[in-house]
Order: sequence, then C-alpha cells, then structure tokens
Amino acid sequence: MQLTTTEIYEERAVLVGLITASQNEQKSKEYLDELAFLTETSGATPVKRYTQRLDYPNPRTFVGEGKLAEIKKFLTENPEVGMVIFDDELSPKQLRNIEKELEVKILDRTILILDIFAKRAQTAHAKIQVELAQCQYMLPRLTRLWTHLERQRGGIGMRGPGETQIETDRRIILTKIALLKEELKSIDKQKSIQRKNRGKMVRVALVGYTNVGKSTLMNVMSKSEVFAENKLFATLDTTVRKVIIDNLPFLLTDTVGFIRKLPTHLIESFKSTLDEVREADLLVHIVDISHPNFEDQYDVVNATLAEINKESKPTILVFNKIDAFTYMPQDEDDLSPKLRENYSLEELQKSWMAKLNGDCIFISARDKDNTDALKTLLYDKVKQIHIMRFPYNDFLFQKFDEEDF
Repeated sequence: MQLTTTEIYEERAVLVGLITASQNEQKSKEYLDELAFLTETSGATPVKRYTQRLDYPNPRTFVGEGKLAEIKKFLTENPEVGMVIFDDELSPKQLRNIEKELEVKILDRTILILDIFAKRAQTAHAKIQVELAQCQYMLPRLTRLWTHLERQRGGIGMRGPGETQIETDRRIILTKIALLKEELKSIDKQKSIQRKNRGKMVRVALVGYTNVGKSTLMNVMSKSEVFAENKLFATLDTTVRKVIIDNLPFLLTDTVGFIRKLPTHLIESFKSTLDEVREADLLVHIVDISHPNFEDQYDVVNATLAEINKESKPTILVFNKIDAFTYMPQDEDDLSPKLRENYSLEELQKSWMAKLNGDCIFISARDKDNTDALKTLLYDKVKQIHIMRFPYNDFLFQKFDEEDF
C-alpha cells in the first residue's frame, strides 16, 4: 500500500537478546519486555523477538552465524521491517559486521535510551546532557559512518579520503565534547548556587525505577502539575517544589528514573541531576508493586544509589500502584515453593513493613489511596531531621494542653 502525505510512517523492529550464564531465560524475557516498552516509547513497533543461548556474546556478531541468518531470512520475507534492536550495547566491530550482514538499521539498548532521552529533553540543561552522551557514544563508532570511503587495500599510496574524513570528524566530535563539558560545568555551577540559595531547608528526593509513578506522586504531594505519563523516562528534568505539611516546610525533588543497563555515558552526563540525590537529606524510594519483578527493580535502584552515595541516607520505601496489583493464589494441593505471583498484597505488606521497621508504606498515587498516611510518615521523618538541624525550634513541634496557658 502506498503511503499518502497524510499518513505517518511507523518503523517496525526486530528485538534480539541472549540467554547466558548470568542472564537466565526468565530474565532474558523480562529484559526483552522492557526493550519492547523502550521501542514503543521511542515510536517504533516491535514485531518479532529472537533469543539465543550462548555462554557469552559473539565478539563479531553478538549472536551466532545461524541465528543471524535466521534474522536475515525474516527481514528478507518482511521488507517493511527496517530495524533490528539488540538488548545489550554493541561494540563498533559488532555494529559494523551486523549492519553489513543484515543491511538494515541496527540499534542497541544504549542508543535507543539515548534517542528517548533526546526526544524527552525539554530544558537547555537536559538537551546538553543528552547531546554529550550521544557524542561520547558516537566517538568510537565513527568508522561505520564512512564505510563508503574505506580503503580496499593497504600500503603506500593507498591512504584515501576515508581516513582523512574519519580523523576530521573525530576532531570535530572531540571539540564538541569539550565545549559541551564546559557548558555543563557552567550550568552545574549555577545549579550548585541555586541549591545553596535554598537555605538549610530539609531536602527530600523521590527516586526509583523509571515509570513507577514518581511524577504522579510529586503532583499529589506538592499540588503541582509535573508532566506524568505511562511511558519510560516521561520526566528528564529535575523538578523541585516547596511542600508544607502541618506548617512544616521542606523541598521535594522529582528525579530522572533509573533503568537496568543504564548507559554509563548518561550517568556521567546527568551528574548534576544526580547531585540532587547526593545532597538530599531523605530519600523516598518508590517501587511499582504491580510489576511482576519489582524486587529486581528495587535492587537495580539500590545498586545505582550505592554508586552515587558513598554514605547511606535515611530512606522511606513507598510501594505504589496498589490499585493495579494482582496475584494468583496457590492451590492448596500445590506443595511447591511459593512464587512472587502467589503472594497477596496483605502478605507482602506484612513482610516488607516488618523488614523495614515501619519505614515502608503501600499507596496508590493515581487514586490517592493511603497518601495521607504517607504525608504523616514524611512529616515525622522531616521533623526529626529539622530538629537535629535546628534544635532551638523544637518547641514548635511540642503540643500543649489548654491548662498550660
């Protein structure tokens, strides 16, 4: 069917992942589910998945030659599919070899996330951060952009324009990276001054995996209108709001979400955003309780936080989306160990709340279920920090009987 000018071309993609010793079949499926969500968020449609069991990725083509031939056969039979996305970061050599074999657009998880970040970036700060990460990713992969100029033979007299063009582009990108880093330093300095100008108010940062409801909760707590959507990385720009609970003011920060296999270039580029987490007095770690593998997401965020913060910070664990929680009761005759989907919400509440000594709460930010209890818990935690910082203000929180006056 011929596309008219009013129709929008929608890219279709094949997804490819591996089953390895460190990534079993179940994890591989979950990672590909997430890759599919990332693909949809970027505006493309995943149409088929391929997985292969290997001890480690093939250094030349990521997957084996047989699997690559299978993917090529599918692409030949379905010419409308013009993109293949791999679930891990590809080396320049792998990228070049796969492109040569499949003759379609090849992306990996890293460049897909960078593309989503580029689309979502709104402020100049976020745009510079994303552009820096893109340049750092592109630098070692320049050769694939100039395959039409590569030399057929080596030796004296055979050094052609390919090498010249690549070296020129390398210098251009290195200069661009240096300029972007200088711009970020300047912005980071401004952000640092802004943080100092906020005074000594208690700072609370919302952290968590992407798409767990941080921005929705931010809107509920601060009565603001931070952009929130059921897509990955809906929010990139850090938002800070002043919140007052029972006359106790504090600053609440909404930060960018974390994800598995987060590109290292992004972590470096978003240093100033992560500084909000470093300088927070209290963390509110939000977890999507309705996600089938919320424990893994919880671990990923904790591991990333451990990299950012050398010292542990007081943390409240908030299990969000109780309105979307579902479970499958285990048969009475089934004597096998319980799986995650066999636990009810009540059982999970008891286990986690007991484990965290009360620094844990279950809510629905969308339906505002139990958000008042969260405000009470936040008030108590912020008050403790405030009293430690300003001991002479302790009398403000004391309750008096009428007969005392």
